[in-house]
Amino acid sequence: MPLIPEEPQIHESAQGPRATPASGRTAPTPRPVPGPRPAAPSRPGRPGPLRPAPPMQRTPRDVAAKPAPSGPAVGAAAPVTPQIQLIPASVEGALDAAEEAVDLLLDSGRAPGDVLVITTGEQHPWAAHELSFGEASYWAQHDAGDDVFYTDVTIAARAASRPVVVVAVNGGPEDAAASALSAAHSRAGALLIVCGDPQRINSVLGAGV
Repeated sequence: MPLIPEEPQIHESAQGPRATPASGRTAPTPRPVPGPRPAAPSRPGRPGPLRPAPPMQRTPRDVAAKPAPSGPAVGAAAPVTPQIQLIPASVEGALDAAEEAVDLLLDSGRAPGDVLVITTGEQHPWAAHELSFGEASYWAQHDAGDDVFYTDVTIAARAASRPVVVVAVNGGPEDAAASALSAAHSRAGALLIVCGDPQRINSVLGAGV
């Protein structure tokens, strides 16, 4: 009788286990799980998007200046009344007393340019000497304001104000003292020193000089 061929048998030990298909379909081959992708390198020459600056860093717009509120009007400064100091001296000794007063002022720290000396009678030797070179040179030294300036009552009206004015009542006409004290009082910023006869000076000051 004829022989019926047998199906070939494959041992599992040689071929491995068979996968049982589900619903008759072959199971798909599992794919490998991809790892983390490397970060994409930045492209040179292409800046990222610009962000607006925070509010505090933005450039402020020009704002028209508003006028400051007007306060109460400030009146003119009150005139300064200088302190008056009297140094008793005779007519002959008034100029020497004025010189001593100037020395004390300079020794106490006053600058020479702060002092003006006015005589009522004979001119101070310095003034007489400087005037011998001409009035232009004489008043140029006054305008420079670098040293003590000596003048007399006849031309004192041209002198400018200085912090300290010293008056030497060393003679002259009867009204010379009044004219000198009036000029000195209006030019003394802080101190007025008068050297002369106290009775005569007080009578002039009492007259409202």
